[in-house]
Amino acid sequence: MDNASLFSTVNTIALVSWVVLLIFPFSQLVKKLLLGIVVVGLAILYVFLITQTFDADAMESFGSLSGIATMFQNEIALLAGWVHYLAFDLMVGLFITNNAQKYGVNRFILIPCLFLTFMLGPTGLLLYIIIRSIYTKRYFEDYQ
Repeated sequence: MDNASLFSTVNTIALVSWVVLLIFPFSQLVKKLLLGIVVVGLAILYVFLITQTFDADAMESFGSLSGIATMFQNEIALLAGWVHYLAFDLMVGLFITNNAQKYGVNRFILIPCLFLTFMLGPTGLLLYIIIRSIYTKRYFEDYQ
């Protein structure tokens, strides 16, 4: 499969996963399948893509913004970075739904949080943390 097709495939899988998570945010079966199949599958794909582009000298690229920009000029490295985002954002979505269920946050209030997490990662997490803090009246609830 070429890189463009792989990109389209992982995007479709991610979109379907997020839609399912939005519809069934508190379903343990859905969360198990998303973690056990989708996130693990994306992680395996990420490792495979990274091994295709790994270069010991590239480690120096992480030290500067221009180095990162140069590294991502490689299409496979860029695809690996995208898969990394998809996997981690979905994990954050799973954290949000698990945590919301634990603290009794209404599932409908999660919709903007999950949408923003899918589209803008940390923005959705921040919104959820604010909402959860209002619900629990304790910001550091999970950090004690």
